[in-house]
Amino acid sequence: MRRLLITALGVAFIGANAAYAQTVPAQPQTPQPPAVQETSPAIQRVTVVDITELPATAQEQVNAVVAQQSDGQLDNMRQLIDGSPQAKSALEAEGMSSAQVIATSMDGSGTLTLITKKNS
Repeated sequence: MRRLLITALGVAFIGANAAYAQTVPAQPQTPQPPAVQETSPAIQRVTVVDITELPATAQEQVNAVVAQQSDGQLDNMRQLIDGSPQAKSALEAEGMSSAQVIATSMDGSGTLTLITKKNS
Protein backbone atom coordinates (compact mmCIF):
# COMPACT_ATOMS: atom_id res chain seq x y z
CA MET A 1 0.00 0.00 0.00
CA ARG A 2 2.79 2.31 0.91
CA ARG A 3 4.53 1.66 -2.39
CA LEU A 4 1.34 2.36 -4.30
CA LEU A 5 0.94 5.68 -2.49
CA ILE A 6 4.55 6.70 -3.18
CA THR A 7 4.23 5.75 -6.84
CA ALA A 8 0.95 7.67 -7.18
CA LEU A 9 2.45 10.75 -5.54
CA GLY A 10 5.53 10.51 -7.79
CA VAL A 11 3.40 10.32 -10.93
CA ALA A 12 1.25 13.23 -9.73
CA PHE A 13 4.36 15.27 -8.96
CA ILE A 14 5.85 14.59 -12.41
CA GLY A 15 2.53 15.46 -14.07
CA ALA A 16 2.28 18.70 -12.10
CA ASN A 17 5.78 19.74 -13.11
CA ALA A 18 5.00 19.05 -16.78
CA ALA A 19 1.81 21.11 -16.60
CA TYR A 20 3.63 23.94 -14.83
CA ALA A 21 6.39 23.95 -17.45
CA GLN A 22 3.81 24.42 -20.17
CA THR A 23 2.26 27.44 -18.44
CA VAL A 24 5.50 29.27 -17.66
CA PRO A 25 5.89 31.99 -20.26
CA ALA A 26 8.96 31.71 -22.38
CA GLN A 27 11.70 34.20 -21.66
CA PRO A 28 11.45 37.07 -24.13
CA GLN A 29 14.20 36.89 -26.66
CA THR A 30 16.55 39.79 -26.60
CA PRO A 31 16.59 41.54 -29.94
CA GLN A 32 19.63 40.83 -32.02
CA PRO A 33 21.70 43.85 -32.91
CA PRO A 34 21.18 44.91 -36.50
CA ALA A 35 23.65 43.56 -38.97
CA VAL A 36 26.53 45.91 -39.51
CA GLN A 37 26.25 47.39 -42.95
CA GLU A 38 29.40 47.52 -44.91
CA THR A 39 30.02 51.02 -46.04
CA SER A 40 32.38 52.26 -48.64
CA PRO A 41 35.65 53.38 -47.20
CA ALA A 42 36.23 57.11 -47.17
CA ILE A 43 38.29 58.44 -50.05
CA GLN A 44 41.89 58.43 -48.92
CA ARG A 45 43.54 58.98 -52.27
CA VAL A 46 42.47 59.76 -55.84
CA THR A 47 44.32 58.59 -58.91
CA VAL A 48 43.55 59.62 -62.46
CA VAL A 49 44.36 57.13 -65.20
CA ASP A 50 43.73 57.45 -68.92
CA ILE A 51 42.23 54.33 -70.46
CA THR A 52 45.16 54.10 -72.89
CA GLU A 53 47.53 53.63 -69.93
CA LEU A 54 45.75 50.44 -68.84
CA PRO A 55 46.71 46.94 -70.01
CA ALA A 56 44.69 45.66 -72.98
CA THR A 57 42.58 43.29 -70.87
CA ALA A 58 41.71 46.08 -68.43
CA GLN A 59 40.80 48.35 -71.35
CA GLU A 60 38.41 45.69 -72.63
CA GLN A 61 36.80 45.36 -69.21
CA VAL A 62 36.38 49.12 -68.86
CA ASN A 63 34.91 49.39 -72.36
CA ALA A 64 32.45 46.60 -71.56
CA VAL A 65 31.30 48.40 -68.40
CA VAL A 66 31.03 51.72 -70.23
CA ALA A 67 28.95 50.11 -72.99
CA GLN A 68 26.42 48.92 -70.37
CA GLN A 69 26.05 52.36 -68.74
CA SER A 70 23.16 54.60 -69.63
CA ASP A 71 23.67 58.30 -70.20
CA GLY A 72 21.84 58.95 -66.94
CA GLN A 73 24.24 56.73 -65.00
CA LEU A 74 27.22 58.45 -66.57
CA ASP A 75 25.77 61.90 -65.78
CA ASN A 76 25.08 60.82 -62.19
CA MET A 77 28.65 59.53 -61.77
CA ARG A 78 30.04 62.80 -63.10
CA GLN A 79 27.84 64.84 -60.75
CA LEU A 80 29.14 62.80 -57.80
CA ILE A 81 32.71 63.44 -58.94
CA ASP A 82 32.05 67.18 -59.20
CA GLY A 83 30.59 67.04 -55.68
CA SER A 84 33.77 65.50 -54.30
CA PRO A 85 36.46 68.14 -53.72
CA GLN A 86 39.20 65.48 -53.69
CA ALA A 87 38.14 63.95 -57.00
CA LYS A 88 37.55 67.30 -58.66
CA SER A 89 40.93 68.69 -57.62
CA ALA A 90 42.73 65.52 -58.77
CA LEU A 91 41.17 65.90 -62.19
CA GLU A 92 41.99 69.61 -62.35
CA ALA A 93 45.60 68.83 -61.44
CA GLU A 94 45.74 66.65 -64.56
CA GLY A 95 44.07 69.36 -66.67
CA MET A 96 40.86 67.37 -66.96
CA SER A 97 37.24 67.58 -65.89
CA SER A 98 34.57 65.09 -64.90
CA ALA A 99 33.29 65.16 -68.50
CA GLN A 100 36.31 63.05 -69.44
CA VAL A 101 35.71 60.39 -66.77
CA ILE A 102 34.22 57.22 -68.24
CA ALA A 103 34.47 54.90 -65.21
CA THR A 104 35.53 54.80 -61.59
CA SER A 105 36.90 52.19 -59.26
CA MET A 106 37.26 52.20 -55.48
CA ASP A 107 39.44 49.71 -53.66
CA GLY A 108 39.18 48.61 -50.05
CA SER A 109 41.95 50.91 -48.88
CA GLY A 110 40.09 54.03 -50.00
CA THR A 111 41.85 54.71 -53.30
CA LEU A 112 39.45 56.10 -55.86
CA THR A 113 40.61 55.61 -59.43
CA LEU A 114 39.09 57.83 -62.09
CA ILE A 115 39.43 56.32 -65.56
CA THR A 116 39.40 58.99 -68.21
CA LYS A 117 39.30 59.14 -71.96
CA LYS A 118 40.95 62.06 -73.70
CA ASN A 119 38.76 63.96 -76.12
CA SER A 120 39.62 63.00 -79.65
